[in-house]
Amino acid sequence: MNLMFTEEQEEFRSVLAGFFGNKSPESEVRRLMETHDGYDASLWHQMGESLGLQGLAIPEEFGGSGFTLFEVNLVLEEMGKVLVCAPYFSTVVLAANVLLQCADQSAKQSYLPGIATGETTATLAFTDDTGRWDADGISATARESEAGWSINGISSFVLDGHTAQLVLVAARTATGVSLFAVPAGAEGMTRTLLSTLDLTRKQARLEFRDTPATLIGTEGQGWPVLEKVLDLAVVGLAAEQVGGAQRVLEMAVQYAKDRIQYGRPIGSFQSVKHKCSDMLLEVESARSAAYYGAWCTSEMVDELPEVAALSKAYCSETYLNAATDNIQIHGGIGFTWEHPAHLYFRRAKSSELLFGNPTRWRELFAERIGL
Repeated sequence: MNLMFTEEQEEFRSVLAGFFGNKSPESEVRRLMETHDGYDASLWHQMGESLGLQGLAIPEEFGGSGFTLFEVNLVLEEMGKVLVCAPYFSTVVLAANVLLQCADQSAKQSYLPGIATGETTATLAFTDDTGRWDADGISATARESEAGWSINGISSFVLDGHTAQLVLVAARTATGVSLFAVPAGAEGMTRTLLSTLDLTRKQARLEFRDTPATLIGTEGQGWPVLEKVLDLAVVGLAAEQVGGAQRVLEMAVQYAKDRIQYGRPIGSFQSVKHKCSDMLLEVESARSAAYYGAWCTSEMVDELPEVAALSKAYCSETYLNAATDNIQIHGGIGFTWEHPAHLYFRRAKSSELLFGNPTRWRELFAERIGL
């Protein structure tokens, strides 16, 4: 195992930092979060056509670049630093991984090329209104008739579900949890944009009423695929959280240097020094966890489930703590709408709960190591 970046990866990170820093300034983030779609279609196509970001981990035979999820996690880290508003996580980390993990060559050939080029936005829908991110949270049902498969039920908290051109739905059949593909505009599917804490990442509630669907993979074998995809997703989320935590740390330290009180920078006061030092320690520890998790996803090692659980739990808490401390160090201005601190706090809190809170993932870790 080598967690050192190669020269090419360092150059890649530099290009990403420059690109997203230029394309996603705070003013653009604020503009997009007030729109219905929540992202800029031209930027999305530029990410696909110019940089090939959507197809990084998709095999070349399906139109991708054939890299690994490690490179995808580098993209997520840089996106997290500037709160890029784009359906990248839902399309690349969730939907594409579902297709890659299921043994359905026809589905891969049908959907992955469009995702790889950026022509198709996609998402995964499986938990219902209870917000349970396990098999018990899947309540939608599917039945087969002479006309084909149809879905009934609810899927909630679907990332970018209101705009996705392809929705991969987990539903229960007579043999268990199965996976289905539903195109945008399918008959009987109603999509409602949810009001959420994080304005930079849209979520939707989908209702299915005899909605036509196409079975993906083997009937009744959907949960093992979803369980693997969730592990890959939380590692990707951990990388994004580290990027955000790094940014709020930089904001706090810079403000501590610039803000003068009693004739001296507030960063010279012991309490502020200690808070910044604690932030740095936690962020660097979270970075180590996220990078190790990213390596595990690229190599698909056996310990991925355990590492994924720890990465999600630790990085979630680190980001939220860092975002909270950033507001505290900024004082009164940190509580205002005009300051970006609250945008990172909202993303941190939302990400902490996405796919389950840290307590749930620690419980999963204990189960996975046999405790």
